[in-house]
Amino acid sequence: MTNRTVFFVSDGTGITAETFGNAILAQFEAKARHVRLPFCDTVDKAHQAVRQINHSALVDGHRPIVFTTLVNMDVLKVIQDDCQGMLLDMFGMFVHPLEQELKLKSNHRIGRFSDASKSKEYQSRIEAINFSLAHDDGQSNRDLEQSDVILVGVSRSGKTPTSLYLAMQYGLKASNYPLIPEDFERRQLPPALLHHKAKIFGLTIQPERLSEIRNERRPHSKYASIENCRMEINEAEAMMRRAGIRWLSTTTKSIEEIATTILQEIHPERLEY
Repeated sequence: MTNRTVFFVSDGTGITAETFGNAILAQFEAKARHVRLPFCDTVDKAHQAVRQINHSALVDGHRPIVFTTLVNMDVLKVIQDDCQGMLLDMFGMFVHPLEQELKLKSNHRIGRFSDASKSKEYQSRIEAINFSLAHDDGQSNRDLEQSDVILVGVSRSGKTPTSLYLAMQYGLKASNYPLIPEDFERRQLPPALLHHKAKIFGLTIQPERLSEIRNERRPHSKYASIENCRMEINEAEAMMRRAGIRWLSTTTKSIEEIATTILQEIHPERLEY
C-alpha cells in the first residue's frame, strides 16, 4: 500500500469507522497514511471531503480507501457520486440487510455519543470513570461494594489503564489496588479486599518487562531493579494462588485483550455499550 491514503469519514466522531477500518487493515502487512474526517454532517462538508479525497488520489497516483459510517443519506450520496476512492460504506453494508431481516427501520442516529447530555448510559459511563479515578492505586476504601471489578497486582503491571478502559468502554466501576511489601509480609490480600473476592482479578507481568517499565520512571532504583521485580512478582503470584483469585500476565497483552479476559471471568452484572 505504498503511497496509499485511507480516509475515515463520519457524521459523528468517526470512532466506529476508524476502529472497524483499522481492524481490517491490520490483516495486511502494509502501512498507509490515515486521514480522519469526523463531523461530516452537511452536504457542504461532504463536498469538502470529496475534494480532499480526490486530491489525494491525484497526488498519490492510487485511489484512496474510504471507510464511512455516514447515516445522512444526502451527505452519503455526495461521497458515493463524486469521490474517486474505493468506498466501503459500513452502515450500508450492515444496516440495510438488518432492516430487511428485522423488518424494522433503523433510527439513523448519528453515532453512539449523539445527544450525550440526555443519555443515561453516557452519564453512567462518566460516573464510572470518576469512580475509577477515585479508587485508583488504592486511594480509597470507600464504597468498594459498588465496584464491578477490583484489580490487584504489583505497581506498573497495567492496573490503571485497564481500570480506565473498563470504565470508558463498558461503564464499569473498576477499583485497583497495588500489592506492596506489607501485603507480602502478611502473605495475603489487603484486608479491605477480603470481603470482595468474587470481584477481584489479578494482573501480573514478566519481571524483565516490569523492570524496563519502572526504570523509565525511576532509573537505577531498588524499585526498578530486576531482583526486586522478581521478588515482587513471585510473591504476588503466590498470594493470588493462595487466595484462589483469577489472574493473567499482561506482558504481551493489549489493554483490549486484558479487559476482554476480565469480562469473561468476572461476568459483571452491569455493562454499558
